[in-house]
Amino acid sequence: MAEPLDIGTDGHVRVLTLDRPETRNALSGALVRALYSALVEADEDGSVRAVVLTGRDPAFCAGVDLKEAARDGAAYFAVFDDSDCIGQVARMRTPVVGAINGATFTGGLEMALGCDFLVASERAVFADTHARVGVLPGGGMTARLPHVVGWADARRMSLTGEVVDAARALRMGLVSEVVPHGELLPRATTLAHAMAEVDPTTLHGVKAVYAQGWQATLGESLAVEREMAAAHRPDFDQLEQRRLEVLARNRSQL
Repeated sequence: MAEPLDIGTDGHVRVLTLDRPETRNALSGALVRALYSALVEADEDGSVRAVVLTGRDPAFCAGVDLKEAARDGAAYFAVFDDSDCIGQVARMRTPVVGAINGATFTGGLEMALGCDFLVASERAVFADTHARVGVLPGGGMTARLPHVVGWADARRMSLTGEVVDAARALRMGLVSEVVPHGELLPRATTLAHAMAEVDPTTLHGVKAVYAQGWQATLGESLAVEREMAAAHRPDFDQLEQRRLEVLARNRSQL
């Protein structure tokens, strides 16, 4: 069986590539565990000064693997208790650049929001489809998305499930720049190397200052989201059908 995560090193930069293209890099249990372990390892490795997180084309990440979730029920979501790869992206001391190469939906968007900033391919699209598949956000969507794009755009994305293209994402402030698809990884890696040139202690300090600047409200928002998500258990029998409906609705943009 192919590994769900490709791990590469370019000098002081660690490149992590979600590698389940046939599922649009949906978060299977195996990928969740592999990504969590790789993130923790990179953060503990003194030779790694920046991380680039991307996906194997055609998508960045479709989020939760609803097919696996429908099959395994609560056991699937329990994997995140010990291997919270989505939360770990945001907890990294090491800066993380998100290289968004394609569709970034729901849990994939939550993961992207944990990066320090995002560089997007012209092919990138973003959506929060939690509501459409019958699951409340539990990975920080309602805490981080408003901070990045503002309350109105965040609520619009979450309540409608509409797809936001790269150009609009740039206007909203969701991504810091948009580049031609073939230039995405080189551009993200160049930015990562620029950060890697900074003294690590100073680099970690700057990141920590930014994080602490809004930690109080973030902590409260995350706690409320987790409580609400735990109280709203999804209908596991309907997850696969809803996944197919959302896929059909957005197929032209995936």
